[in-house]
Amino acid sequence: RLLMIATVSSGCCFQLAHSLIASSIRPQHFGRHGRIRLQSTIQNGFSTTMSTSNNNNGEEEQPQPQQDYPIHMTDDERYLFDLNGYLIVRGVLTSDEIRRANDVIDLHRDEMVERSDPALRNARADGSPLLYGTGPGRKDLGRVLEWPGDESLVFKSILAHPRLVPLFHGILGKGYHMDHLPFVLAQDQGGEGFQLHGGTVDCKSGDYNPHLAYTCHHGMIRSALLGCNVMLTDHNPGDGGFCIVPGSHKSNFKMPDGMIDGTRYAEYIVQPATKAGDVVLFSEGTVHGAMAWQPFNRQRRACLYRFAPATNVYGRSYFGHDGGGGWPKAIYNDLTEAQRAVLEPPYANRLDRPNIEPDGSVIMTTRNERKKQHDREVFGT
Repeated sequence: RLLMIATVSSGCCFQLAHSLIASSIRPQHFGRHGRIRLQSTIQNGFSTTMSTSNNNNGEEEQPQPQQDYPIHMTDDERYLFDLNGYLIVRGVLTSDEIRRANDVIDLHRDEMVERSDPALRNARADGSPLLYGTGPGRKDLGRVLEWPGDESLVFKSILAHPRLVPLFHGILGKGYHMDHLPFVLAQDQGGEGFQLHGGTVDCKSGDYNPHLAYTCHHGMIRSALLGCNVMLTDHNPGDGGFCIVPGSHKSNFKMPDGMIDGTRYAEYIVQPATKAGDVVLFSEGTVHGAMAWQPFNRQRRACLYRFAPATNVYGRSYFGHDGGGGWPKAIYNDLTEAQRAVLEPPYANRLDRPNIEPDGSVIMTTRNERKKQHDREVFGT
């Protein structure tokens, strides 16, 4: 048996004993009041461990159970993503996090912008009502990472969520980064979806899409751009919302006429059934879109993120805001070290890039000091 000691910045020391063979012990996210999650992974699966924290008076609170997560992408997940071009990750957000996210969206409901202008419509009125709906445009709500204080915490958690990091690493590699500003997609009954788009081979033109491409070589999956759809309401069968053409990330040809707009071959377009709190990860090299929303008693809500490998880039938002480089300044408030690492611009891992480790810690990958000194002598940087 192995005795391990973890010391945290608050000065608290926790002693834990676990079987060396059965488990590994790792510190996870720091939070408020000196909280640290100490998690045990058993055979790369799920387990329940205890979380200890200090209250405002410095007194130790009673341990609370915490769910553990795999630290690597599993063989099953790798197979399903390679087969279909997308993966449904169940129960990423808790019921409390789902409630808090929706409550905050309600506070900002008046800031939603409907895509009512014809130039902003995402589906063709003369196409299938499967995608266009009955008229109302989709509603978009941005700046979710800039909302003050606790309002943005659930949305920021996705950047380096312990359930998602192993999948981001398995699909994008170490040093993955946020590529687009995330935003909430909302549809009311009859609200317009989105015609099919994307593809490693563009579904409309038939041209190769290197900036979206999916590849798998010698067992290594890579997607040039990864969509991350965080479901904030249930999407039951037939409800509409996110849809996809499974396996199209490997297609070598453009789509047949009419399929993009849903007027032909609609039986090959799948709307995955998901619950609030699920996350759908999909390669942008997989042809996807959204169906018109059918329920009358609830608004469709999902928050869409996009991530890319360390050296890939599609968007340009990281170039600069607020008179300087980087993302909007408010995004950087209340971030963990791991979340901040995901906001780095695109550049190679070997060039002093912070990398999230499987245990949730962050290390700097770098070259040796002599080479860096040489660069300063040659280039002055």
